[in-house]
Amino acid sequence: MAVEGCSVTIVPAMLPSVFSHRHRVGYSESTVGNHVYYARYLDIIEEARGELFRAAGLPLLRLQEDGFTFPVIECQLRFCSAARYDDLLQIDAWLMELGGARLTIAYRITKDPKQLILEGTVRHVCASLEEKPKRLPTHVITALTDYLHKDPCQTDINGQGAV
Repeated sequence: MAVEGCSVTIVPAMLPSVFSHRHRVGYSESTVGNHVYYARYLDIIEEARGELFRAAGLPLLRLQEDGFTFPVIECQLRFCSAARYDDLLQIDAWLMELGGARLTIAYRITKDPKQLILEGTVRHVCASLEEKPKRLPTHVITALTDYLHKDPCQTDINGQGAV
């Protein structure tokens, strides 16, 4: 089943500023109908976020030990087709906003080279362990800047033209 407005031109892997992560769908993520339960996609993109930060030299546990957390303040997902048990997914991630106390990460999940499964954005605020907003530290901005750009496929989450 494909959702109207969900088409993809695979460009992200060609761009050095897009982080790519692979995920094999586990049995525990699947329903009796053999599709990934919708809420599990949040776990999958959270896994990719952790790996993106790790690749940038910023393990999330180290940031937490330094007094920084990144709670989610907004999440938008568009489901385009179903992933199933044992599918090997590619999760591409890049930053669309990075500065002040906020960062927004865009995600695109595909199966095979051309089947779009999901696209979305998650907005985080940088906060202290006491949940008070604080500016992103300079070293975090510097480490993540290479991943900052608009959607490389030039469409927004609603399938509209250039963002």
